[in-house]
Amino acid sequence: GLADPKTWIYAFGQAFFSLSVAGNGSVIYGSYLAKDVEISSSARNVAVFDTLAALLAMMVIIPAMATTGAQLDSSGPGLMFVYLVNVFNGMGSMGRFIGIFFFIAVVFAGTSSIINLYETPVAFMQEKFKMKRLPACALIHIVGLAIAILIQPWTSQWMDMVSIWICPFGAFLAGFMFFWVMKKETALDAVNEGSNKKIGAWFHPFGKYAYVPLCLIALIAGVIYGGIG
Repeated sequence: GLADPKTWIYAFGQAFFSLSVAGNGSVIYGSYLAKDVEISSSARNVAVFDTLAALLAMMVIIPAMATTGAQLDSSGPGLMFVYLVNVFNGMGSMGRFIGIFFFIAVVFAGTSSIINLYETPVAFMQEKFKMKRLPACALIHIVGLAIAILIQPWTSQWMDMVSIWICPFGAFLAGFMFFWVMKKETALDAVNEGSNKKIGAWFHPFGKYAYVPLCLIALIAGVIYGGIG
């Protein structure tokens, strides 16, 4: 229920993970942005549409699962490959086409996520060790595949650790460096790059005294209450 601290901890963790706050996505995609791209509006659009997609999925998936008698607090691989399959099977002939479309979309979503996660180490191997693009991609993918196979029995625990510990820590560290260590003028110049309208005066103090403490609170709460298992 809402009174359970773990409910809020996992919700915060999902938000950090889904938005890739201080993750590879924000780093690598940000570095590839053109100079004329308005960063503030792009960040706002990402947050808005990501939230809308999550709400849409909630309003579709949970009622559909309820009609099949599935366990509504199921998550992870079991939700996608067991419970949702039962939902598709219950739709009759149309369920096959919807299921095919859904899993094709999952393939593209997974591929884009892999590019997101692997681009940073691939770029590192290219820049620091002067590797060609193809060997760098192959090396990182082999390492990633080996790690994925090794942690397969603990996938759920690993993802919990990433979302409620590592993501809030990364967000706190990045926020602390941006709002507390970096000069205010430098930070604001970076945020306003490509924008015709400068961001409001509220932005820096909000990030410094609200966002950074919130990340720290989420991290501490995750360590105290967010048992992995």
